[in-house]
Amino acid sequence: MSAYDLSAIDRAAAIIRGGCGSADIALIAGSGLGGFASTLTNRSTLPYGDIPGFTVSTAPGHAGKWVSGECSGKRVYVMSGRIHCYEGHDAQTIAFPIRVMARLNVHTLIVTNAAGGVNTSYKPGDFMVLSDFINFTGYNPLCGANLDDFGPRFPDMSQALDGSLIQTSLDAASSLGVTAHTGVYAMMSGPSYETPAEIRMLRILGADAVGMSTVPEVIAARHSGIRVLGISCITNMAAGILPQPLSHEEVMETGDRVKESFSQWVCKILAAL
Repeated sequence: MSAYDLSAIDRAAAIIRGGCGSADIALIAGSGLGGFASTLTNRSTLPYGDIPGFTVSTAPGHAGKWVSGECSGKRVYVMSGRIHCYEGHDAQTIAFPIRVMARLNVHTLIVTNAAGGVNTSYKPGDFMVLSDFINFTGYNPLCGANLDDFGPRFPDMSQALDGSLIQTSLDAASSLGVTAHTGVYAMMSGPSYETPAEIRMLRILGADAVGMSTVPEVIAARHSGIRVLGISCITNMAAGILPQPLSHEEVMETGDRVKESFSQWVCKILAAL
């Protein structure tokens, strides 16, 4: 499904609006963080399979549901799960839900992920608010014909992550005692974890955390005029930092351990918007 199929975008938006109502804030829940959707009140849910053009994730920990509900007095859409390049999808397909959000008049997107800590001062269970990103995949959702209805051919990415949202999130974290760093997120294609040499390279180039998602969604959102806050949960230290192999089980276990503080933090952020 191409993100440039305007009729498909409009059909998906109509189904979501009819089944879940409206919201002007959306959140994409990364690995292990999908439980936030269950904290919403007055919830409505649509499986991705019921939304035209949506693709169901095959990654463990990604439920594949579009949820709407209320938190801190705000009406919010939550994508409980996402798809990834490593599942065989192109960047335009990954960006399709973001285009639908734009059609639904979403103005603020909180995009979250599970990430490996490249910065050796981080530890599993910490959070990192994205200040910038490095795209190491070679994928960009804006390749191909420009979707003029959404944004310009050459959108600016000098402030891809919104500065005021970053400060709001840090203030909220401080008030709750949540450990939240700011740093640069590097996206690799996966699904294999990075090698120790690749992690050393990323550290030299200025990355603080590494993962396999988020960047196509941020690019598509900014192209569409949606402001973005990015949050990584540091679920493990990246390859070569600790003398142990990496596993998705560790990612899910850490996500489960911090889910309550993550939900409280997001609700605090939403209250301040």
